[in-house]
Amino acid sequence: MSRYEAVLFDLDGTLCRRTGDVTAAYEAAFESAGVEPFGEPSALWRALDGPPDPDDHVGYLATGFARLAAIHDRRVDPVALSAAFVDAVDHAAVEFTPGAEAAIGRAAETARTGLVTNGPRSRQSSKVEALGLAERLGTVVYAGDLPRRKPHAEPFDQALAALDVAPADAVYVGNSLKYDVAGAFTAGLDSVWLRPDPDADDEGYRPTWTLDSLEAFDAVLDARSEANE
Repeated sequence: MSRYEAVLFDLDGTLCRRTGDVTAAYEAAFESAGVEPFGEPSALWRALDGPPDPDDHVGYLATGFARLAAIHDRRVDPVALSAAFVDAVDHAAVEFTPGAEAAIGRAAETARTGLVTNGPRSRQSSKVEALGLAERLGTVVYAGDLPRRKPHAEPFDQALAALDVAPADAVYVGNSLKYDVAGAFTAGLDSVWLRPDPDADDEGYRPTWTLDSLEAFDAVLDARSEANE
């Protein structure tokens, strides 16, 4: 078993997390839409189904606002409220997750590196720029702009083609079982599951590696290298 020739990373929840004031953006959305506030961001997240739709982020959030309005017995235009909320969010307000910056550096010492995010360039590029990832990584794939996103193989295939590395020689690091681990498996890569908490269940998926923080990422590369000795 040789060392990995490519290490690909997910973005949201893996390499970065938001630092912006979501509550302030939520309140600003109501003010912009001329609507008396109801609910809170956490209730909006609970009202949503699955990950954001890269093709219609406003419509995706509007579904949550419609459900929240019904719960609070408020008749509003959920699309207008959602659009105001999207405009109020500062997508560039992000920071590296613990160990992420070091993990990128360590991976780059022995492998080619890349990013595969399910979001579109229009929403994710500001995060990439804020973190300086374009300069740190060999390729960036915005799967939200492709015909098929994770867990389909196409985004991984595009990243590996740009790096000229075979799937069997690559590993993907992400925090989602259904999109990152399943996607890596579909595309033929090993996977690192960055689980949200130590008690999280793998739901029957079989990531190659499981970490609680990217601060422990060295263990993955070291174990791979030791297996080759």
